[in-house]
Amino acid sequence: MKSLIGAGLLAIAGLTASTASQAAWPERPITLIIPAAPGGTTDIAARLISEKLGAALGTTVVIENKAGAAGIIGTQALVRAAPDGYTLILGNIGPNAINYSLYKNLPYKATDFAPITLVVAVPNILVINSKSPYTSVKELVDSIKNDPKGNYSFGSSGTGQSPHLSSEMFTQRTGITMTHIPFKGMGPAVTALLGGQVTFLIDNLPSSIAFIRSGQFRALAITGDQRSPQLPDVPTMAEAGIKDMVVTAWFGLFAPAGTPPEIVNKIQQATTKVLEVPEIRSRFVEMGGTPGGNTPAEFGAFVSKERESWKKIVETANLSME
Repeated sequence: MKSLIGAGLLAIAGLTASTASQAAWPERPITLIIPAAPGGTTDIAARLISEKLGAALGTTVVIENKAGAAGIIGTQALVRAAPDGYTLILGNIGPNAINYSLYKNLPYKATDFAPITLVVAVPNILVINSKSPYTSVKELVDSIKNDPKGNYSFGSSGTGQSPHLSSEMFTQRTGITMTHIPFKGMGPAVTALLGGQVTFLIDNLPSSIAFIRSGQFRALAITGDQRSPQLPDVPTMAEAGIKDMVVTAWFGLFAPAGTPPEIVNKIQQATTKVLEVPEIRSRFVEMGGTPGGNTPAEFGAFVSKERESWKKIVETANLSME
């Protein structure tokens, strides 16, 4: 009887200590993994919210870029982390939706993650170097079709990412064949287009909008179902003659599976408050994005639906990676 009582007291003590620890969370800085190189939309969004998110949680949020392998390297780092809320990732449509059907041997699965909340959703945009002669999608496509040597290429932030799959969709819809040049993030891909190393990008709008406004890029079409208020003169893909090409890229917070729900909810609530700050909200809108803030359950359901949707696109494109 004494041993049973002792065991019970120890269990209660352990539970009390665990509850107290969660109540005190966070007690040290939080690492936010960015599974891409600096300069892309994932990186931009993370740096935009990190300071205020840290302040809302009463700690510091440290950005850690882990680029490569279509977001797999950074995503693996999250999966290997302790489920204590001190390591998060700003995941996106690539590693958290497209990769599941694209890669035969993906080193993680959907159940390895605890969805927290959507941070921002953005359309993609077809951009060329402003020194290029093309002023419309039709001119670009006609030039590629009339080139027997195949001297054209498109860049992306990595194989399997939204810009890559969007470009594959574009080549399918237009009947053109081009070389794909993947980079370790959209930052390097944008630099390549600025240097004339690739013909075009279909980029997440926030990564390219500054270069469009400065005149370094020329935007030919946007993948939204309607024109962007930030670029009202840029036609949608449908208006440019490309049917059935509406793509929305998204970026959201995830924790490792097993992270206590109390901590997940605390992060979600803090993120929602940050996204409601007028300064943050207006910055996202200026970049052509729609701020998120949904619940963990809503975000999880959304991500699950995205996985199924992109599976059909990958299968239609007959794409497969080891």
